[in-house]
Amino acid sequence: MEFRIDSRYKPTGDQPEAIDAIVRAIEDGEKAITLLGVTGSGKTFTMANAIARLGRPALILSHNKTLAAQLYGEFKSFFPENAVEYFVSYYDYYQPEAYIPTTDTYIEKDLSINDEIDKLRIAASASLLSGRRDIVVISSVSCLYGIGNPADFHANTITVHQGEAIARNTFLYRLVDSMYSRNDVEFKRGTFRVRGDSVDIYLAYGEEGARIVFFGNQIEEIEIFDPVSGTTKEYRDEISIYPANIFSTTKERTALAIKQIQDDLVQRYEYFMADGRPHEANRLKQRVEYDIEMIKELGYCPGIENYSRYFDGRSAGSRPFCLLDYFPKDYITFIDESHVTVPQITAMSGGDRSRKQTLIEYGFRLPAAADNRPLRFEEFQALTNQTVYVSATPANFELNESQGLIAEQLVRPTGLLDPPIIVRPTRNQIDDLMEEIAVRAEKDERILVTTLTKKMAEDLYKFLSNNGVRCSYIHSDVDTMERIQIIEDFQKGLFDVLIGVNLLREGLDLPQVSLVAILDADKEGFLRSTTALTQTAGRAARNLNGCVIMYADTITRSMRETIDETNRRRKKQMDYNKAHNITPTQIEKVERNVLGRDRTLAEIASRFDVPDAESVANDPVISSMSNAELQKSIESSRIKMENAAKELDFLSAARYRDEMNALKALLEKRGK
Repeated sequence: MEFRIDSRYKPTGDQPEAIDAIVRAIEDGEKAITLLGVTGSGKTFTMANAIARLGRPALILSHNKTLAAQLYGEFKSFFPENAVEYFVSYYDYYQPEAYIPTTDTYIEKDLSINDEIDKLRIAASASLLSGRRDIVVISSVSCLYGIGNPADFHANTITVHQGEAIARNTFLYRLVDSMYSRNDVEFKRGTFRVRGDSVDIYLAYGEEGARIVFFGNQIEEIEIFDPVSGTTKEYRDEISIYPANIFSTTKERTALAIKQIQDDLVQRYEYFMADGRPHEANRLKQRVEYDIEMIKELGYCPGIENYSRYFDGRSAGSRPFCLLDYFPKDYITFIDESHVTVPQITAMSGGDRSRKQTLIEYGFRLPAAADNRPLRFEEFQALTNQTVYVSATPANFELNESQGLIAEQLVRPTGLLDPPIIVRPTRNQIDDLMEEIAVRAEKDERILVTTLTKKMAEDLYKFLSNNGVRCSYIHSDVDTMERIQIIEDFQKGLFDVLIGVNLLREGLDLPQVSLVAILDADKEGFLRSTTALTQTAGRAARNLNGCVIMYADTITRSMRETIDETNRRRKKQMDYNKAHNITPTQIEKVERNVLGRDRTLAEIASRFDVPDAESVANDPVISSMSNAELQKSIESSRIKMENAAKELDFLSAARYRDEMNALKALLEKRGK
C-alpha cells in the first residue's frame, strides 16, 4: 500500500525545496543529509512528505518519550490509512539491578510496566514483520536496546486459514508457545479462552479478539470481534497471530540455552574458587541455579534478559537483536533533534557496561549479562541505511556526516520571523528586566528567563515575587508532574514569568512567549554555547512580537555566532515575505486542558504538588459528596485514566491516576 498524506495544507515556504533535497539525496544513494529547520517551520510535515514520496519504511528517532508521543500523534494524523507505530520504553518506573561494593549494597531490579505501551511495542514489531511497506515507526532510543530474535518472533507467529486441517489441541499448544496464556475467567490482552469448538484469542497487539471455530480437526470459521461487547467486526479467510511478547523463543533454543548457562556457571564457579573468592562463587551458583529451575518450570525468571545471549543464539561479545533488525534493509532513519539525540545514543552503552561489570565481578551475574546492552554507536550506524538528521542547530557530527548536503527550512508558513536579539549590559539588568516584564504583562504576553544555576533561578524567583511579579521557576529538581502543572498555568496566564536553567529549550511550544531573557549570556560554556543560545532564543519565535534580550558585558564567540545566524535567517525570511506579499500572522495556540473540561480534582487541589485526601477533604464540593458519589467519581477517574493512556496522553493519565488515588484515600478515611 502506498503512503497517502491526509492534510488540508500543502508544502509552502521553503518546505518544497527541503522535501526535494531530501528525496533527491536519498534516491541518489547518499548516506546522510541534514534538514536544518527553524522552530515552527513545519519540519514534521516536511518529513512526512519526504516519506510519502520515497515510499519506503521509516524510523523516526526522538530523544524522549514525550516528544516521541507528539510526533506519533502528528504522523498518525498525516497517515491515517498507513501503519504508524509507536515504540518507546514500556516502563512507567524502572530501577535497574546494581551493586555498590563500597557499602556492600545490592539494589534489586524494580519496575512497573505500562500495558498500553507494551501493546504498541508488540504492534510495531508485528507490523514490521508483516511485510508492509507503508510503515513509519516513531521511537525513542529504546529501539536500540535488546529484544527478541526476529527469526524466533517470526517462527512463533501463527498463520491459519479457513478450511485448514489442524487439531484444536495442537492449535492451543501453538498459542502457548507464542506466549499466550489460557484464562477462561478474565479475558484480557495476551490470553485465550476455550468454549466448546471455538477458541477466542485477545490479540496482544491491538483491541481486537480473534475467534477460531473448529469443526472436528478443521478450521471452519475465522471471526474478528470486539472483546468488550462481543460484536462481530468481520470474517476473514486467513489470520496471522503474532506472539504476545517480543521476547519469545522456541523450545529448542530454550533447551540449548539452559545447557549453555549450566556450562558457563561451572566455568565461572571454578574461576571464583581458584581466585580465592568462595563467597562470590557460592552466591553466583545459588542465583543461577534458581534461575534455571524457574526457566524449566515457568519458561522465564526474574532478570531473564541477562541470559538473552543464550536464547538468541549469539556468541559472546556480540550485539543484541533490537528493533532495527526487524526493519527491511532499505528503511530510512530520521533523527529528530539530532543535536541531542546523537549524543544520547553515543553515551548509552558506557553507563550500562559499568553497572553490569560490577554485578559480574562480585558474583551476581554471569559474564553473559554484559551482552544484554544497548547498541554501541558504531553498531547503530552499521544498522542504519540512510539517515536524515533533523535539527534547528545541527552539531558538527551531523554536518560532517552529511558532507555538505543541507536542506535549509528557514521560512515559516505563518510568515513569522526569527526574534531579533538585543544585547544589554549586566549593570542594573534586573531592573531593566522588570521594566520589560511590566510592558509585556500589560499585553497579556509571557516571558521566559534563563539563568545559569538552579539557585540563581530560585533566588530570582524570590526577588521578583517579593516585588509583585507573578512568576514561577522550573528546573530538574522540580517534580515532573509539577513541571507539567507549572507550564499549563504559564500558558493560561496564571503567572507572567517562567524562570529556568536548561529546561526551556527543545520541545516547548509556547506562542504566548514574546520575550526570552538570557542572563549572563557571556558566560561561555555548555549552557551558553551557540546551540543552547539558539535553541533558547527559538522559544520566542512563535510570537509576532517575539524578542530576545541577552544580558552581557562582552559578546562571546557563541553569542556572535547566534546573532549572525539569526540575522541571516531573518533576512531570508523577510525577503521571502516581501517577494510573496506575506504578512506575518500570530500563531493561535489552542490551549488544551489535559485535565478535562470539568472541574477536576487536580484543579481543586492545584495548589498542591499531588492531590491528597486531606486537601480534597477540605474542598466544600468534594466533602459534600456521599460515599456512593465518591465511588462513582473514583470509577470515572479510572475510566478517564485508561482512555488517556490509550490515546498516549500519559500526562493526563498520570493526573487522573493521582485524582483516583486521592479519592480512594478519602473514602478509606471515612470508612475508618
